Amino acid sequence: QPQLAESGGGLVQPGGSLRLSCAAPGTIIPLMTMAWYRQAPGKERESVATITSSGSIIYADTVKGRFTISRDNAKRTVFLQMNSLKPEDTAVYYCKGGSLLWGQGTQVTVSS
Repeated sequence: QPQLAESGGGLVQPGGSLRLSCAAPGTIIPLMTMAWYRQAPGKERESVATITSSGSIIYADTVKGRFTISRDNAKRTVFLQMNSLKPEDTAVYYCKGGSLLWGQGTQVTVSS
């Protein structure tokens, strides 16, 4: 069963940056729509950014202009560059591949 593995989360001050990675060696990531979701305490999981196999991208309004999703098909990896982070970005961030594959999540905490 292919698995997705997120990394790159951590604690950062407001205004700072983090880069999340989602690796899935051995999977057909190049053919998949890949996405980043997040879930804050007490809230539902929400879509943050999506990138199709052809490179089309959609962002949630709350992160437009601050977050950038990208993919390296040769490395079977998807990235989420997060800049100008705000406390409200604090959440567990999950990588999703296609309609069925999920990672275990990585914690992002934005706090001074």
